[in-house]
Amino acid sequence: MFLKTVRNAVLATAACGLAAVSAAGAQEISDSHLQAARAAISAIDATDRYDGILPDVAEALKARLLQNNPDLENEILMFVDEEALALAARRGDLEAEAAEIYARALREEDLRAIAEFYRTEAGQALIRNGPIAAREVTEAAAIWQRGIERDLLERVSGRLAEAGLRQAPAAAEEGAAETEGAAQ
Repeated sequence: MFLKTVRNAVLATAACGLAAVSAAGAQEISDSHLQAARAAISAIDATDRYDGILPDVAEALKARLLQNNPDLENEILMFVDEEALALAARRGDLEAEAAEIYARALREEDLRAIAEFYRTEAGQALIRNGPIAAREVTEAAAIWQRGIERDLLERVSGRLAEAGLRQAPAAAEEGAAETEGAAQ
């Protein structure tokens, strides 16, 4: 029942969020709002992780074409490089799309504040060290979760044993050890 309630709350929250984003998307976005979004995207390096897409695709294409046509190595390498360079200008399309997405999701004032913060030394420190901290928090949460699971099992098992419904955990382990010893 508890999990169902939590799941329903999460689904309701997600639905409200999607409705808000959809409603915001239906509105016209001003040039100044888009400029603020572009500034925020630039300040937080929001699209930098996608810089490798075109080079990676080009290298994969080279490998695939060379596997089928090893006799055309020079031409394939030259043509793929030339065409990849020609497509590099399309990187701006991703920036424009990202700016629209951020502009629909955040108010212009918030975008300006985000850009301002991330241009500070503290903001740059967060960009540099935030991923490390996030990874360490994830590891700490996993350890915490295992402890919670262990403690919850012990407490519930103890309560069941107190109620005479189940054997206490230590007694159950001893019984299993005795059964193993007798089987040998």
